[in-house]
Amino acid sequence: MNRRFALKALSALIVAAGLHAPVFAQNAADKTVIKVGQTSGPHAKIMEVVKGIAARDGLTIEVIEFGDYIQPNAALDAGDLDANNYQTKPFMDAQIKARGYKIVSVGNTVLFPMGYYSKKYKNIQDLPEGARVGIQNDPANSGRSLQLLEKSGLIKLKAGVGTTATPADIIENPKKLRFHQLDSAQLPRSLDDLDMAAINTSFAIKAGLVPARDAIVIEGIDSPHTNLLVVREADKDKPWVKKLLKAYQSEEIRKFIETEFKGSGIPTF
Repeated sequence: MNRRFALKALSALIVAAGLHAPVFAQNAADKTVIKVGQTSGPHAKIMEVVKGIAARDGLTIEVIEFGDYIQPNAALDAGDLDANNYQTKPFMDAQIKARGYKIVSVGNTVLFPMGYYSKKYKNIQDLPEGARVGIQNDPANSGRSLQLLEKSGLIKLKAGVGTTATPADIIENPKKLRFHQLDSAQLPRSLDDLDMAAINTSFAIKAGLVPARDAIVIEGIDSPHTNLLVVREADKDKPWVKKLLKAYQSEEIRKFIETEFKGSGIPTF
């Protein structure tokens, strides 16, 4: 008798567990604590404000800072992060192609116009023949830098190369500029040894530069290189992603970017 009762009780427990399984699965999918990767500097500063807004919607954000452009995507793809916000679409596409990442953009965030900086010249047109020019060593950012030089009239690129341009794609170089490709984080430290260097705004601000004031040439607001909020493909439709994007694309963040960066950062949502 006791044995029959025990079996019935066990069956009831199994049925109950089955009935509640979808609820548990749903709760697991709807995270309340997430890790968001950022490069140190302006991106991290913005995300700290986003963190406060998201908290009011029940979402806790842990901001993880990185000092380079490679690790945030590697960490996201590996599951060590839930999202990141530091990269443009050309950069993300190049990373996906090269490394096979299963990541996707869920929305625009902010544009930090790239500029060229120099300790020797006030005007880009004053560069001498044979000037040493530093650009990034990753394809997306180096292509972006070369496009800005082309727009400034100093070089001409092969037709159609776009953001994938490399120094090998330069077909006209009247001043015989010499290009040195370095890690993005190293470029600000190399200004003493170069005539000019292309520096992403996040690294420029960390180095004490004010892009809107110190760049001798800088991208305009028509630049297509806005930054993106990026998550794993499997997570793109989850409720916490919508909460994170809503917090970032809020009027509070728009005003913060405009006030804090004074033209060196432009909200793109």
